[in-house]
Amino acid sequence: MIVVYLHGFRSSPQSFKARLLAARLAELGRSGEWLCPTLPVSPYEAIALAEREIAERLKPGERVTLVGSSLGGYFATHLAEKHGWRAALLNPAVVPERDLSKYLGEQPLWHGGGSIVVEPRHLDELRALAVATVTQPARYYLIAATGDEVLDYREMLAHYPGVPTHLIEGSDHGISEFADYVDEVIRFCDAA
Repeated sequence: MIVVYLHGFRSSPQSFKARLLAARLAELGRSGEWLCPTLPVSPYEAIALAEREIAERLKPGERVTLVGSSLGGYFATHLAEKHGWRAALLNPAVVPERDLSKYLGEQPLWHGGGSIVVEPRHLDELRALAVATVTQPARYYLIAATGDEVLDYREMLAHYPGVPTHLIEGSDHGISEFADYVDEVIRFCDAA
């Protein structure tokens, strides 16, 4: 199995949730299953990079489970629908082209310094990657926090009808108590 973590906007493999999940898999002796690429700002390039890195690692008959946070959840949904993979979604973006329209131009990265430049074409790319409805809700697992200060959990619930869901009362966009849920995510990854 490969567990592929797709980080959010302006984030990186150094994100809190990515590091926690990687550490937990390492504790379980499963570091070899972990893949967490640094996604470029272009959504098309991010999808292509994820597909390329997965293809390089995937052995015949091996399963892929995506774990997507925020914008990474949007990408995970696209990839899950395209390839029939499973996806755990952590406060996923539902309409990122709308939400990110106020971030056009240069934006600082959260980890390690540096910045990215968000261009109007990136919003068009996001629009083109949209999944109107998930086809197999059982392939997904949604963790949504009512206290998410960035994205509206009600949009997440409406966009993923029938998907097994853990609704967290309170919390925040980053799910700062993610350590409480990391084993839950791994159990989903392990489920056939």
